[in-house]
Amino acid sequence: QAQLVQSGGGLVQAGGSMRLSCNARGRTFSRFEMGWFRQAPGKERERVAATTWTGDNTYYLDSVKGRFTISSDSAKNTVYLQMNMLESEDTAVYYCGAGLNYFGGGAYTAYWGQGTQVTVSS
Repeated sequence: QAQLVQSGGGLVQAGGSMRLSCNARGRTFSRFEMGWFRQAPGKERERVAATTWTGDNTYYLDSVKGRFTISSDSAKNTVYLQMNMLESEDTAVYYCGAGLNYFGGGAYTAYWGQGTQVTVSS
């Protein structure tokens, strides 16, 4: 069964760091682009970062540029989101996604991770 299994998340103080992991299992995900999304209460889900498995292309939401880093390890079938200098505005449920068109408009997600809460206390 194809699935994305997330780990990481929790509570962190403002200015702190946290790493999220997303392990892709059950099928070959090499043809998919991988991304991290987040959804805060009362807001729409937004794309935070995206990458290819080779790392030759990345995307970042403007508000996280310089603070977040997405990376992939194809040998482990795992994608990471390193989050530094966290702010209270980063509080949300974070989702890993595998899909297409993550670097432009019309993004389509075929698989979602289970979601994980990230709470940044000020």
